[in-house]
Amino acid sequence: KLQRTTDVDIRPARAGDFEVAKKLLQTAGLPVEDLSAAHAGNFLVASIGGATVGFIGLEPFRDIGLLRSLVVDPGARDAGLGRLLVTELEAQARRRGITELWLLTIDANGYFSKLGYRVQERHTAPENIRQTDEFSTLCPGDAVLMKKTI
Repeated sequence: KLQRTTDVDIRPARAGDFEVAKKLLQTAGLPVEDLSAAHAGNFLVASIGGATVGFIGLEPFRDIGLLRSLVVDPGARDAGLGRLLVTELEAQARRRGITELWLLTIDANGYFSKLGYRVQERHTAPENIRQTDEFSTLCPGDAVLMKKTI
């Protein structure tokens, strides 16, 4: 079990990371149908000793973005790794001029609310977010929509 996050390397994803990331996401019950190595530039990978232990993605749309695919290997949970990934993704999004991050979750709304995300009514989602595969087809209608101004 991971005790601390000091040995974690967070870096941009590479094409070769997606097979491991998909396995992590599938194990966690998260959608992978629309993920491919072509998205690598918008994803981050957390690794320890070269082993992938976490993954997070961003779908950017000018000044807003969809945070997606946050997953941490079960053996590395509860050490702050998810928070590290979210914090790094938010910093990268800000550098790209993004001012709002949106996300959909089935069961992590409590977790994300601790990170400053607030529940939103689905009809308030910006058009770009509503048109994503995640919003329109991959996440069920009862998924919780959340937003954070960054």
